[in-house]
Order: sequence, then C-alpha cells, then structure tokens
Amino acid sequence: KSEEEDKVRGFESGVDDYVTKPFSYKEILLRVKSLLKRTKPSLIEDVSTFHDLKVDRITRRIYRADKEIKVGPTEFRLLDFLIKSPQRVYSREQLLNNIWGNEINVEARTVDVHIRRLRKAINIEGLPELIRTVRSSGYSLDT
Repeated sequence: KSEEEDKVRGFESGVDDYVTKPFSYKEILLRVKSLLKRTKPSLIEDVSTFHDLKVDRITRRIYRADKEIKVGPTEFRLLDFLIKSPQRVYSREQLLNNIWGNEINVEARTVDVHIRRLRKAINIEGLPELIRTVRSSGYSLDT
C-alpha cells in the first residue's frame, strides 16, 4: 500500500486530518490548535423549550406561558437537565449524579424535595402539569 492510498482511505472514511510518521510534536500541537479554532465553542443551545416552558441559560431565567418563574439555583439546574431530554425518565440516582455531582451527604429523597419545589413553581392553574412521576422509576418532563 502506498502512503497516498492510506491518506485517501482515511479522508474517505471521514478523518479531519492525517499525520505520517515521523512527525513533530510541535506540528501535532499546531494542527490540534487549528482544529479547535474551527469548532463551535458550545454545542448546547442558549434556550430550550418544551411546550409553553422555556429555559434561558444565558439569563438563567425560566418562563411558563410567557410568565417569568422564580426558582432557586438547584431547581434551575434540575429543570435545565430535564428539558434537555423531555419524556426521558431519570431515576433519583441519575438526577443526584447529574445535579449534585460528588457532593457528600445528599440523600436520594433530596431529589423529591427539589422536584416538589420545581412543580410548585412551574405549575399554573389551567395548564397541564409538566413533571411526571413514574412509579418505581423516577421523574420526567412530560405532559
């Protein structure tokens, strides 16, 4: 096989770049820096919506039916996490790991307390409840 055939096969299979041996570490570093300049800084959108619920990550505000809803920082993180995958059911453990991370002394029932606070904040009379409890499984953002 020739070096050119290897490069062609690599590019045809979707590689962004190809480096042959011997190579210089300085060249690799410059290639990586160049590639990083071309990538988007964030793949997450600034605003997520689900039905009439909107989470704005830039202003850290939540809106329901165009009305601003005041929540604490933990409830904001919780809703921000749930709205990224509506209708997906998350267990208490998954929510604990993703919202509280490695904080020690956080009990599983802590999730229930914050879900209750979040429900109280976002539920508006006459509108469907958006946080669903799935018995023995967890919670989801759903209608």
